[in-house]
Amino acid sequence: MAEPRIAVVGLPGKWSTETLADAVEARTGHRNVVDMGEVSLDLDGNRLLHRGRDLCEYDAIIVKKISREYSPNSVDRLELLRAAEARGVRVFSPALSMLRLIDRLSCTTTMANAGIPMPPTVITEDPAQADAVVRQYGSAVFKPLFSTKARGMAVIDGGDPEAVREQHIKEFQADNPMMYIQKKMQLPGQDLGLVFLGGEYLGAYARVSEGDSWNTTILHGGRYAAAEPGSGWIETAQRAQALFNMDYTTVDMAETEEGPVVFEVSAFGGFRGAKEGLGLDVAGRYVDYALRQLA
Repeated sequence: MAEPRIAVVGLPGKWSTETLADAVEARTGHRNVVDMGEVSLDLDGNRLLHRGRDLCEYDAIIVKKISREYSPNSVDRLELLRAAEARGVRVFSPALSMLRLIDRLSCTTTMANAGIPMPPTVITEDPAQADAVVRQYGSAVFKPLFSTKARGMAVIDGGDPEAVREQHIKEFQADNPMMYIQKKMQLPGQDLGLVFLGGEYLGAYARVSEGDSWNTTILHGGRYAAAEPGSGWIETAQRAQALFNMDYTTVDMAETEEGPVVFEVSAFGGFRGAKEGLGLDVAGRYVDYALRQLA
């Protein structure tokens, strides 16, 4: 019996994408890395085309990354994958699951409705309300609804003069009409990524700040390390990820002055943190999981 044909959607040349493609090739003998910017949906022919290949003829598609930066266009790319699902292609994770996570507001409201502990958060289009929230919080992080690795985020201090606060809010809202405002929490120099495959907890890694940056992302100088969260943390992360029916994801959490909180459940959980922090070959385990699901 022929091995399943699995395509990898991601960013050609990037470490996580190529590592996943290596794992697929090692197990199936087939390699196809798909840049969604090169994909066309032919509705009349019911085909999803990439470089002359119809992805609807594959057995599965594993999505590592949908675009370099999150944006409403990323949602459109995920919508194209629904055409493949309709033709019987198994997409890991399901397109609708990723759609619910790529928009920060959708992820947040889902978790809030389920009682998942999160930092105090206000979402508004009203600049006056935004300024009131900044003053109430003392310091607030303004987050784009579509972003990754803290890109586009801004910290606004409630102690700044009113004119300065108003200018910062105006500048942020120029690119983000709906403002997502979160209280800037006092973190212990690190946050955690809890890793889940098929709903099973695999372990956790820490992103440790190496400088004076307010966030711990690797993009801003952080490093990965092993972590051992308590059972309460794991239970909270388990509940959070279970809301979204993801095949593979990471749950970002941190200890704050108000207790452990969840920042987000990732639409495209990273591999490098698990590799460098825990020594886990998550890419290989993900492909093994996919093959078991296809069987």
